[in-house]
Amino acid sequence: MSIGVIGAGAWGTALAQVVASSGEEVRLWAREPEVVDSINAHRENSLFLPGIQLSESIRASGDLAWVGEAGPILVVVPTQFIRSVLGELPRRGQTLIFCAKGIEASSLQFPVDIARETIDGSAIAVLSGPTFAHEVAAGLPTAVTVAAEDIALARQLSALLARPTFRTYASSDVIGAEIGGAVKNVLAIACGVVEGMGLGLNARASLISRGFAEMSRFGMALGARPETLAGLAGLGDLVLTCTSTNSRNFSLGKGIGAGAKAADLLADRRTVAEGAFTAPVLRRVAEQRGVEMPIVEAVCALLDGSASAKDAVEALLSRPLRAEVV
Repeated sequence: MSIGVIGAGAWGTALAQVVASSGEEVRLWAREPEVVDSINAHRENSLFLPGIQLSESIRASGDLAWVGEAGPILVVVPTQFIRSVLGELPRRGQTLIFCAKGIEASSLQFPVDIARETIDGSAIAVLSGPTFAHEVAAGLPTAVTVAAEDIALARQLSALLARPTFRTYASSDVIGAEIGGAVKNVLAIACGVVEGMGLGLNARASLISRGFAEMSRFGMALGARPETLAGLAGLGDLVLTCTSTNSRNFSLGKGIGAGAKAADLLADRRTVAEGAFTAPVLRRVAEQRGVEMPIVEAVCALLDGSASAKDAVEALLSRPLRAEVV
């Protein structure tokens, strides 16, 4: 059986490496011809995941139809491009596992909602959790959530993807897994700002805690389960992304906190800081649902240039005092 991976960025390539570690054939789709050539000729994605020797079981191609003929397919393109890529898949009915984290700006939909609207007859799942691509590709211990509405499917896919250093936990809470992955990217930008401004570890810990409160309010409003948000796909991913410059979103925030303009930082990046696209969309959904998310609002103000880092922090600190638990 061959397994497909659509998207040969760092994360897609790392997942291809995980799957191939047990000898399965992996068909990896890349948009960039130089990535295809680098993987097939040199066993390395020198553009997005340098320094990792890739398995001989991975074959890269720019032919989406060839990759789409595989069995289960991991979809690892940025959320804003999922709809167009799915529209190009000629085959229908295979299992799709979504590994991107975010909300589509034009529709306010999560990846699985896009899939249900675009692809008929496919089984749909989500893979999410605290994962840095380079560590996963290097075989360092990692744990993730594999969620599908049909828990039997989630367990089946969990068993399929599990490896000695890649531990999978099955769940039926798809919306919870997607919300955790989307919201944490925005909060990571805020934590990066704290780091860039030199505000200290106390401030970062406080921001992570209050950010998790925002994630929980938002998730509960959309029907997520508390245990999912407190698990790998929620709190676990939040802690990882908010504490390391290996996170693209944290690094973006750190640059803003140090005085750079968000537009300049984003223009200079080849890889996507998904939180920058998710923040304004998340704010719109939160407003529609009547969910208060002041940290998300502050990040939006930083990204669109309507507030400086200093002003955004002062606005958060001057909010009216309230009870943490009533």
